[in-house]
Amino acid sequence: MRALICDDFGGIDALRVGEMPDPVAGPGQVVVRVATAVVNFADTLMVSGLYQLKPEPPFSPGYELSGVVVEAGEGSGFSPGDRVCAYTPFGAMAEMVAVPAENCDLLPDSLGFDEAASLPGTYGTSYHALVDRANLQAGETLLVLGAAGGVGLAAVQIGKALGAKVIAAVSSDPKAEMARSSGADEIIRYDQEELRAGIDRLTDRAGVDVVFDAVGGDATEVALRSTRWNGRLLVVGFAAGEIPRIPLNLTLLKGNSIVGVFWGRFTNEEPERSRENRRKLMEMAASGVVTPRIGHRFTLDEGAAALRMVAGREAVGRVVIKP
Repeated sequence: MRALICDDFGGIDALRVGEMPDPVAGPGQVVVRVATAVVNFADTLMVSGLYQLKPEPPFSPGYELSGVVVEAGEGSGFSPGDRVCAYTPFGAMAEMVAVPAENCDLLPDSLGFDEAASLPGTYGTSYHALVDRANLQAGETLLVLGAAGGVGLAAVQIGKALGAKVIAAVSSDPKAEMARSSGADEIIRYDQEELRAGIDRLTDRAGVDVVFDAVGGDATEVALRSTRWNGRLLVVGFAAGEIPRIPLNLTLLKGNSIVGVFWGRFTNEEPERSRENRRKLMEMAASGVVTPRIGHRFTLDEGAAALRMVAGREAVGRVVIKP
């Protein structure tokens, strides 16, 4: 099979498209012919050896996918021809991939492959963050940093579905339009005003209840200082490239919390709860309550360009590869 291959953690520029052995379904596994693989920021780190998971090269990046089951292992519960979305530690950016059956979900007819591919990990992360970790309540104010990225847009849609007032922080007109059309009530433009000034303007200086932070860098401390009493800052990722150092007296003075979000470990530590989250997300997607927004489609041969777009934070909506 053809695949986007990482040979030596040489980064995006060292990726190549080549042949890898066809996968075989073991007990409790399925082989999926990949229709859509999603590009995430974690993939750009993994191919450089900077992610917490370091597969043995050569490997294909990508952990979110959708497609059709072509081989079902013993005890998998699936059959060839089933339409599924799935997640796997790596390997999705290829024509086929073997996936544990417990990581797969059947797709309703109303969901296309491109939209469904983002549900397991991207929407799973945002749902876990807002529901399990932040306990976001209707009527609360949610600030989403990097709101036009994958998990950011998911957080905007899920936060709105939960009844929160959603403020989206973005850096361009196209990103602002994408966030607003995804349900954001208010927009802060990083490129036009300081983050703190925007939060004060939109909350009458009262601050926000929850911050969804997949950006890191200087924005984290600014957002934490702008939370209300009992506010929660969700640490989702560091797309800005810098892990912030936070003065912990801020949590004492404001009675707020810094809450870590590690969806991958959550799926291992709490598998039953993870499956229930996926079931609820599938229902929300099938009914149109949440709709993954596809911004850019690439072929497998264009895979490195797709990763560069995500690494450079140039994407508006989801970036997908069509093997």
